[in-house]
Amino acid sequence: MTILRSALFNVFFFGATFVLTLAGTVARCLAPHRVLGIAVAWARLVLWGARVICGIRWEVAGALPTGPALIAPHHESAFDTLVWLTLVPRPAYVMKQELLRIPLFGALTRAAGMIAVDRTGGARAMRELMRGAARAAAAQRQIVIFPEGTRAEPGTLLPLQPGVAALAASTGLPVIPVATDSGRCWGRRAFRKHPGVIHIVLLPPIAAGTRRQELLRRLDAALRTDLRVATQPVDKSVG
Repeated sequence: MTILRSALFNVFFFGATFVLTLAGTVARCLAPHRVLGIAVAWARLVLWGARVICGIRWEVAGALPTGPALIAPHHESAFDTLVWLTLVPRPAYVMKQELLRIPLFGALTRAAGMIAVDRTGGARAMRELMRGAARAAAAQRQIVIFPEGTRAEPGTLLPLQPGVAALAASTGLPVIPVATDSGRCWGRRAFRKHPGVIHIVLLPPIAAGTRRQELLRRLDAALRTDLRVATQPVDKSVG
């Protein structure tokens, strides 16, 4: 049954992505300011499919930001790259530059105001990252950066990259750590999607003035939060 549901969800996912990508392409030409809204609609539709078809639900604990913010979630699943489009008003993801090369999709991410970074670009890439983040913060957007840089296996935290500390210093925004166990239901590159509840826990912010090594140390500790403790009780049910 899990395999059948997963196969059905994949068909649904690619169908929804195709339709919304076409809609976004039209919007990019005629009304670029609507592209972010179409991305949000796409994420809502895909996550609706995950809930209805695969039985995946999610619960959020902690205060969601509504103004400019720097959100640093643990990254276990593609779910993590979808859900923030539905949780905060105007998200701006920090994403790898390679995604811009995907036909249609790449142009849409740029039009939606996402922040592309060349992970091999050194100091120049870091300056571009900070300029993009400054524009996003000035536009009252919520910057989502996955500090590990890629997805980890469930229950595993990869070494944190320094970009999050640089963004905290350049934007003057505190860092909001987010712990999650999304990989239990929606694994890293896994075909099977398992029913269950994904927990998303926003933890106390780390002040922007915190020194780089201390910020990374505190962020590392926060992302290792024991969700069995942190989610009792859960403040808000979303999925």
